[in-house]
Amino acid sequence: MNTWKNCCISRDMSIIDTLRVIDRAALQFALVVSEGNHLLGVVTDGDIRRGLLRGLELSAPVVDVMNTKPLVATINQEKSYVANIMRKSTLHHIPVVDENNVLINLYTLEDVLYKKVRDNVVILMAGGLGTRLRPLTNKVPKPLLKVGNKPILETIIENFIESGFHRFYLCVNYKSEMIEKHFGDGSRYGVEINYIHERKRMGTAGALYFLPEKLLEPAIVMNGDLLTKVDFGEFVDFHKEKQALATMGVREYSYQVPYGVIDYNGTEIVQIREKPSQQYLVNAGMYVLSPEVLDYIREEKYLDMPDLFNQLIEGKEKTTVYPIREYWMDIGRIDDFEQAQRDYEDVFSTYEEAN
Repeated sequence: MNTWKNCCISRDMSIIDTLRVIDRAALQFALVVSEGNHLLGVVTDGDIRRGLLRGLELSAPVVDVMNTKPLVATINQEKSYVANIMRKSTLHHIPVVDENNVLINLYTLEDVLYKKVRDNVVILMAGGLGTRLRPLTNKVPKPLLKVGNKPILETIIENFIESGFHRFYLCVNYKSEMIEKHFGDGSRYGVEINYIHERKRMGTAGALYFLPEKLLEPAIVMNGDLLTKVDFGEFVDFHKEKQALATMGVREYSYQVPYGVIDYNGTEIVQIREKPSQQYLVNAGMYVLSPEVLDYIREEKYLDMPDLFNQLIEGKEKTTVYPIREYWMDIGRIDDFEQAQRDYEDVFSTYEEAN
């Protein structure tokens, strides 16, 4: 998963040392990054060869030969869209950056052309009442509210399918018959969809008690009202790499204090910080759970996912966080629903625009 990180180098590295990195990484090029992983450029063995032909020494810095304007993909672009770019440009690799040009990933042509089939179970929590979205949810359950041209839950499932997942459980309660009628057994999507019926409110983790099969691989559990462009396959791979029992997707959240904050010692003012911002990592409502986690859910009772994580932490089990930098929207309020409508075309229609 982290092979591409082995080909990241600093701008001060010499050409000869860069050649050694390219040779070790076996990717035919290196990624030149600054502190904070900002992408500065890309250098291939061909760039180096042309530099040497111009008379550069092997001891010269790599910045003398690197391409400072490489073709890149952004984290919200569909892989199918990136594949078209790579075909047209005859590229075998393309760096993936966020809105701040921070290097996030590296796509290879194999990544974007060939979808890995993943047998991990996906469990989507779709039983909520959607109280904060009333009156929109008076007649339609929240997962079936349309954002863009399709229901929220359909976009979620299609994104999982794009990442190679094909086994789904939908945890349903409120107006469950409408959800089952819309998605059926999943055959029209080419996947398998089963249902877990919550007879009472079970929380975001309690419904896992009713899972009818023993897990053999880690499962993804996700709220059914999230729109995101996370690569779910990488989410699972990260969990496995860290050898964690449970992994929580997290988002950065900033809060600006609207006043001047006073730092003091006793009664003496040390400094005044005008309207400082506080940074937090917050729960993004998506998780990867190893099969052993189900041993912590032994009875039919209400249980939210943060409480489950606290149980795991108290049990000295390994839990990790997976930072989400891609597009993410929790559609919990009318304002969120309206924002998702505005975002949908740009974020989820990239492939259609490319064609």
